[in-house]
Amino acid sequence: MNDTQQQRLQAAGVGAKRLLQPLLVFVALMWLVEIFDWLLFNGALDGLGIIPRQVAGLRGIPLAPLLHGGFGHLIANTLPFLALGALVRLRHSRQFVAVSLIVIAVSGLGTWLFAPPHTVHIGASGLIFGYFAFLLVAAYYERSPGALGLALLVIVFYGGLLWGALPQGNGISWQGHLFGLIGGGLAAYALAPRRIQIKIDPQ
Repeated sequence: MNDTQQQRLQAAGVGAKRLLQPLLVFVALMWLVEIFDWLLFNGALDGLGIIPRQVAGLRGIPLAPLLHGGFGHLIANTLPFLALGALVRLRHSRQFVAVSLIVIAVSGLGTWLFAPPHTVHIGASGLIFGYFAFLLVAAYYERSPGALGLALLVIVFYGGLLWGALPQGNGISWQGHLFGLIGGGLAAYALAPRRIQIKIDPQ
């Protein structure tokens, strides 16, 4: 391997590290919270999630993505969060924080307003659904080959997520999923680049 190839590999490694670093930090925080909750609080931290239409439940809007109902729930959310989050970072790194905040706010507030009373809603799935919707709607606005190809890839691998936004039982917070999708769409509407159309008037 010559010096040029080594430099390219090093540059690729630095780029990948920069791409994944905020996602890995967030995942590490999720795991640390779950470990501490399991070891020290016996799951009591889950009570800090979103409690619909209770003022105290509003604190769950920023906290819910960090809380999970056990390690099975956390494991199920970790990989899609990393995968879809990395794709958002890849195409829209400058907007990533804004996209995440919009999704958290819309998903959380929608859950707080419309989910059944006397329930607690936790998990990062609202962010996952938001990233999914953002990538699709952003591709619609951008309409570049790269964005459309990425959207197709997302549909192929994660299109089944849409079923999770439909009403269902089994303790699944489908409201968080649905409003996560809405939040991702709104974030794309507000932040995604538009395809520039040039109109030529005949003379």
